[in-house]
Amino acid sequence: MLAPLLFVWPISIAFTHYFANSVASFPYDQSLREHVAAISRQISFDDGHALLAFPAMAQAFLRSDEIDNVYFHLLDGDGELLAGDPELPVPTLPARLLDGESGEVHFRDDEYRGQTLRVAYMYLFTNAESPARWILIEVGETTEKRSQLANKIIASVILPQFVIIPLAVVLVWFGLSQGLRPLTRLRNRIAARREADLSPISLGRVPEELRPLTEAFNSMLARMQHNVDAQRRFIANAAHQMRTPLTGLKTQAQLAMRERDPAELRHALRQILTGVDRASHLVDQLLALARAEASGHSQQTLVPLDLEQLLREIVETWVVRALEKRIDLGYEPAGAVPIAGNAFLLREMINNLLDNALRYTPAGGRVTARVFAQGDFALLEIEDNGSGISEDDSHKVFDRFYRADATDGEGSGLGLAIVREIAEVHQAAASLRPKTGDDGVEEPRGCIARIVFPLRRLQPARLPRPVAAARTGFA
Repeated sequence: MLAPLLFVWPISIAFTHYFANSVASFPYDQSLREHVAAISRQISFDDGHALLAFPAMAQAFLRSDEIDNVYFHLLDGDGELLAGDPELPVPTLPARLLDGESGEVHFRDDEYRGQTLRVAYMYLFTNAESPARWILIEVGETTEKRSQLANKIIASVILPQFVIIPLAVVLVWFGLSQGLRPLTRLRNRIAARREADLSPISLGRVPEELRPLTEAFNSMLARMQHNVDAQRRFIANAAHQMRTPLTGLKTQAQLAMRERDPAELRHALRQILTGVDRASHLVDQLLALARAEASGHSQQTLVPLDLEQLLREIVETWVVRALEKRIDLGYEPAGAVPIAGNAFLLREMINNLLDNALRYTPAGGRVTARVFAQGDFALLEIEDNGSGISEDDSHKVFDRFYRADATDGEGSGLGLAIVREIAEVHQAAASLRPKTGDDGVEEPRGCIARIVFPLRRLQPARLPRPVAAARTGFA
């Protein structure tokens, strides 16, 4: 606050000094102008010669001044002194006098006898064919009166500033201190919080002008709390889920160490390898769940993309798995289906849906992936004719670690929980229902996983050409 004042104050003093000198000079310049005009009225011309009626008494009156010294002289065109001080400096003859102009009073600053002079001067033409074509009239005075008046003006302006500016600084400081006191209290409340306290700040005692800042801070705290809760849930889930497979692996390894029969040892090692695969799959799903939870409900990472193209690319990566299990994996295209999404999270979601369908569909079964637009929504469906699901279980399968009665126990219970988390990031709705026939009657086997996205009307910049439906070929 003081730095700008310290910078501006010298500039203000400089401007004050300049304008004070200008104001102080004006009345004395007018007096010099009147003296020059009065002398010019005492000059007449006879046959080209100047006649001066300027008695000694008038000259003495002109020189009378209690403070400054006054000098004057009159010169003709030949440089002959007609009256006054002979050594008074003469100005350079301007070119415009050659055009016949005369009678204008001009001013200049000059030096005479070591003193600064303010000089008023005038050229008068004789209007005759005499060598003396003009008369120069000069009246100059020292600048003591001007300096005194300028100093008085400067003092009258500057001296009050030495009182007003410090007082203004004190008042501004006091006003800012009072105005910032609520912010200081808010800062102290935040500083006094425990490190783990992410609860929102109460708006009860917050002034109106600080409410937007406090609300923005509360919003940030809510996001941080969401991330902390997600981390805590992940740690709890990981600790709970990893304990069982690791304990099983340890038990199987201990049993393998006691085996002497090579066949039994190989069997035990295969069991250990299967357990490692399950533990690895569990870790992958826990990490995927953590990523989905960390994304929360933020829309910042969602970009325009074609859901149909993305689904087609993902289905192609599952063909080998379907062939190994002798499952007919089909894909039904429907042209471009634009949505706003995160491609990485959507891949995770679709992979979990396909893994779930292929895992619980027996050999010779069918799994069909499709996507299509319906009204203002984009629908993604994964249909299978596997073991199916009951209506009661369809409401619970998206809960973490829940396994339906019909499952074989190989799953971790996290796949559909991941699907739901990612769907919520995209403001989509996820459901899993038993498959029904054309007449609406529930079929004995199979189910349909459906994700309903808001349809994005703006088409992505590059959309693939429609492709024909494809299947792996197993019936």
